[in-house]
Amino acid sequence: MKSAILTRLALAVALTAFAAAGCVTSGPTESGDSVQLPPTSGHFDYQLGGAYPPPADVTVLVRDSTAQPIAGIYSVCYVNGFQTQPDQAHVWTDANEDLLLHDEHGALVVDPDWPDEYILDPTTSSKRQRILSVVGPLIDRCAVDGFAAVDVDNLDTWTRFPHQIDPASSIELAAAYAERAHSAGLAIGQKNAAEATVTAKEQAGFDFAITESCVFYDECSSYTEVYGPHVLDIEYSDALHIPFAQLCSDPDRVPMTVLRDRDLVPAGDAAYEYDHC
Repeated sequence: MKSAILTRLALAVALTAFAAAGCVTSGPTESGDSVQLPPTSGHFDYQLGGAYPPPADVTVLVRDSTAQPIAGIYSVCYVNGFQTQPDQAHVWTDANEDLLLHDEHGALVVDPDWPDEYILDPTTSSKRQRILSVVGPLIDRCAVDGFAAVDVDNLDTWTRFPHQIDPASSIELAAAYAERAHSAGLAIGQKNAAEATVTAKEQAGFDFAITESCVFYDECSSYTEVYGPHVLDIEYSDALHIPFAQLCSDPDRVPMTVLRDRDLVPAGDAAYEYDHC
């Protein structure tokens, strides 16, 4: 759930034509099937802080993998694929601590913005295979539960820890997640990492994008130029430099844009904020 302003990488992969607006299917996946992309009309809600009945006219809904999808709504399952979830840290520290990033002193590296999350270390093929053995079943469960797609968070860890994680390793792990998702019949969304949209789509196999604060960071076009209208944008109320109504009036905005409170608390909480274009 992060984003950053960084110099764009010189990624030498050609762009492809993006899908037409609406709910369409992608090209063949590794399993030979096709997956359904999210609709580009209606409204979008992002419910990682707790599930609640979505507002009216919501057609795309992102929920944590521990929650349930809603029938009739394109439901996206959130999985943290490059960092640990706070309540699942023991899965890694108990038997898989060597799959976590360590600093030069041997201490575990944490995300400074989310200090209860450790960073996964995807820098070798063996580590990536073992990471997939832990995260892959979560993706499978998303499919079994009835989700249409998966949101694999924190692809951009290599932009925040560039001296320890190389982008190629992250893309390799992302490709493994995409293959696993497609094999389960799920579309997969690229989360943030505007620097690598072309590579994420063409080499890793992402189908659409989910971006946090692309208006704030002036990077929405990096996603729409690759994924067309199949981009879901979350803007946070504590980090928006223009009125949300002004953002929504921009004809070039991402079609599915939502305003949320930073902690994504459920409706009924005093800190809850929600608006949509």
